[in-house]
Amino acid sequence: MRRIRGGSVTLHDARRKVERVASVDDFEIAAFPITEEQLAEILPIPSRHPRRPAVELSWLRAVHFCNAASEWEGLDPVYRFDGEVVAWDVTADGYRLPTEAEWEYACRAGSTGPHYAPLADAAWTSADGVSSAQDVGSRLPNLYGLFDTLGNVWEWCWDLLDPARYDDYRVFRGGGFADDAWSVRASVRRGGAPRTAQDDVGLRVARGAFDTPGEAQGWSELADRERAAFDGPVPFGWTPLRRPGR
Repeated sequence: MRRIRGGSVTLHDARRKVERVASVDDFEIAAFPITEEQLAEILPIPSRHPRRPAVELSWLRAVHFCNAASEWEGLDPVYRFDGEVVAWDVTADGYRLPTEAEWEYACRAGSTGPHYAPLADAAWTSADGVSSAQDVGSRLPNLYGLFDTLGNVWEWCWDLLDPARYDDYRVFRGGGFADDAWSVRASVRRGGAPRTAQDDVGLRVARGAFDTPGEAQGWSELADRERAAFDGPVPFGWTPLRRPGR
């Protein structure tokens, strides 16, 4: 884990053409994505390539992993479950998914461009012609000592993608080994349903407890509800996935 001093980051949503400045307090985040070997220590999943990022992980499995890892180390579990509805206890000190604001702030490490280093040196992308995720730590880290925040695998975050259009879809960030340079940038956001599992999506854990129930690190439960109620025009290129009756 790396200790990151707090600050602020400007988050862009290119499709909705909006941006906001989010403040983050000090927190910790893993230097590497969770590997197959680490996953196998906690969950009953085989490890065929120990040093590669664990993939084919749904968002729901990722948050269950975080709680299991917390219990393994005697920390307070962060997530509370009511079926598949997940709540974040922001006062708990266990492992969790980073918020979007934490993730981008940590990825940028003070940089302002799309990449913290030349992309060929920092990330595994489609330009490398690989057909699977690669061992973690084999490209340049950023100035915070974080490896593979760009390329190799996308990483799940806590936040909802766009609840007005995509209901419970969650965000993943960073780009993957099969993506081109346009997608492998610090600001690009994608997402999927909580049960979605893909061969280029993994996770990186964070830690940090806060005393503001319902909001922390650029995320707000109230803001989620307000975004879910938004009924404006669908951004160009988006297909709304509304549930029946909405």
